[in-house]
Amino acid sequence: MKQSVAILCAGGPAPGMNTVVASVAKSFLSNGYEVLGLNGGYGPLFKEGESENYVSIDYLMADRMFSQGGSLLRMSRYKPKDTEFKTDFFVKHNVTLLVTVGGDDTASTANRVAKFLVENNLKVSNIHVPKTIDNDLPLPEGVPTFGYHSAKEAGIGITLTIAEDARTNGTWFVLSAMGREAGHLAFGIGKATHAPMVIIPEMFNNVECTFDRIVNLMVSTIVKRSILGLDYGVIIISEGVFHFVSDEEIKNCGIHFTYDDHGHPELGTVSKGQIFDTLLQRKLKSLGMKVKSRPNDMGYELRCVRPIAFDLAYCTALGIGVYKLFSEGKTGCMVTLNNSQQLVPLFLKDIEDAKTGKIKPRLLNMDSDRVSLYFGTLAHFIAKADYEAAKKFVPNPEEFDFNKILGW
Repeated sequence: MKQSVAILCAGGPAPGMNTVVASVAKSFLSNGYEVLGLNGGYGPLFKEGESENYVSIDYLMADRMFSQGGSLLRMSRYKPKDTEFKTDFFVKHNVTLLVTVGGDDTASTANRVAKFLVENNLKVSNIHVPKTIDNDLPLPEGVPTFGYHSAKEAGIGITLTIAEDARTNGTWFVLSAMGREAGHLAFGIGKATHAPMVIIPEMFNNVECTFDRIVNLMVSTIVKRSILGLDYGVIIISEGVFHFVSDEEIKNCGIHFTYDDHGHPELGTVSKGQIFDTLLQRKLKSLGMKVKSRPNDMGYELRCVRPIAFDLAYCTALGIGVYKLFSEGKTGCMVTLNNSQQLVPLFLKDIEDAKTGKIKPRLLNMDSDRVSLYFGTLAHFIAKADYEAAKKFVPNPEEFDFNKILGW
């Protein structure tokens, strides 16, 4: 019986997933292995009734899929409990390597699976390929997760179009961008499009993240642009700020939410842009400011675009890199391409949280020149020198002082 390699994709899609899977498949098929693509993330490995939910990937299939957006293999956020782990699939199909493609949750589960296999004396290697448009896996500084640049490219196109609409009609747009806990995507799009304000979770490093502070930052940039004679603009807000606002504040903000069985607001079913725009308009009306604004959400339309050249090349290298690390006997690691263009392992045990076993997210480096120079040059907001001019628009300009809002 041939040795086989099992590949699964979990979490949400990102440009380049098919490129990774195809490159892994081609590498192993060329070396005599069978390649099994699992449909439904971890489901076929551990979920009752899904053990046969897989496809045998041949070279023709791999060749047709490698440049496509989305994911040929069906994805899932199913997260097996430790008690659900079993060895049946691995034994039945003579699996010698499990390749997981995903973000931090997928990597954390892969880490648990790897430990389980070792404890059960099953010789199955595990190599993870870091994927997320959020760019928040703890890779070396400056090394992106695959999919980030393609999603950013698509987001830039959308934002530039919206910005032109804003200028054409004298309107403000409140644009929410994906990013679960970090602001890489929102900031990357905002800086590239010269957005006058980007609001990300990492900004609140000295103060609590609240709706009031978020709204005041929006008003700050609107007032500053008004002083400059500009009655339009785009404000980009990372949806990740919601993960830093307390449930109590969300409940008291006056926006209608549905709640899960644990009493937490169900944020995935609502428009973040609509929420921020509604809160902004309330504030503007209380200040007597007549400013047109419109909400927009940017997220799902970025995840399944065709990968750009960067990700096609990068994902090909990562897929081939899986075979390289496997042939070197590496396991329990992520495959990474470092700044010297060398394929090297990043072992999951070295980046997991000691208590939870989860992979810690990588936040945007607020001390970098890339970030500080954006806020120091391109961003528009009220500072002390603007107080007098700002009094034409708001009674108390100090309330909208960017540095005072954030405690910077």
